[in-house]
Amino acid sequence: MKKKQKKESLGLRFLYNTLVGRACLKVAASRTLSKIVGSFMDSRLSKPLIKGFVKKNGINLDDFYSDNFKCFNDCFTRKIKEDRRPIEMDGDVFISPCDALLSAYRIDKDTRLNIKDSIYSVKDLFEDGEIAKKYEDGICLVFRLCVTHYHRYIYLDNCEKGDNVFIKGKLHTVRPIALEALPVFKRNCREYTVMSTENFGDVTQMEVGAMLVGKIKNHHRDGVHTRGEEKGMFLYGGSTIVVFLEKDKAQIDEKYFIATEKGEEVDVLMGQALGVKLK
Repeated sequence: MKKKQKKESLGLRFLYNTLVGRACLKVAASRTLSKIVGSFMDSRLSKPLIKGFVKKNGINLDDFYSDNFKCFNDCFTRKIKEDRRPIEMDGDVFISPCDALLSAYRIDKDTRLNIKDSIYSVKDLFEDGEIAKKYEDGICLVFRLCVTHYHRYIYLDNCEKGDNVFIKGKLHTVRPIALEALPVFKRNCREYTVMSTENFGDVTQMEVGAMLVGKIKNHHRDGVHTRGEEKGMFLYGGSTIVVFLEKDKAQIDEKYFIATEKGEEVDVLMGQALGVKLK
């Protein structure tokens, strides 16, 4: 295991810290390559990869609907059985939209978000100062999905959502070595929507693609949706969801902020209670 991690680190250092590597990275981080890889993962040719992926990552397929995988992405986006992820339906409870490693931040106009060893402003993520201003003095929750996580996500409350806003970008890995060299979230493609929720004001959720993910698949455009309804999924790769809450709309459990201050992430599950509504 250690040898494998060392080789992986050397490969990433070559990509990000050498002239030849950075030239290769222009190709490796392009949406074109991502689409090519995505097409392969959607094809029957990728089916032989499933067995090794499941075994390597210790995935219990009994938790999922897994009778008819026709390609690797069918396995990667496998749908979980409802009883394996009970959704907290009390409207006063704020829930996680996905399985992930969670970091939590309090926002003001001067806040810089420390996301995996790189620093970002809210405006950097949105490329829109007006939306960024909406969340001054609010809360930012960063959900980092590893390749082994469940890659579908839900609506965290009853809501009327706006249309999806796509920000084109280059796709870079979300591993820490990449973050030493580039403001990765600022360059990655991402998609966000503002949701006018029943219990937590205007919540904005942003999905961020990583290298070779390239495809953020949100199911809906604008419209009315219900708490626990599936919102979308990521295809192959690790990815991140960022949720922004307005000031005084929710009280998130303090343990998540404490862990983040220590440089730690907390494992959470889709539908799990993270906090409560502020009344």
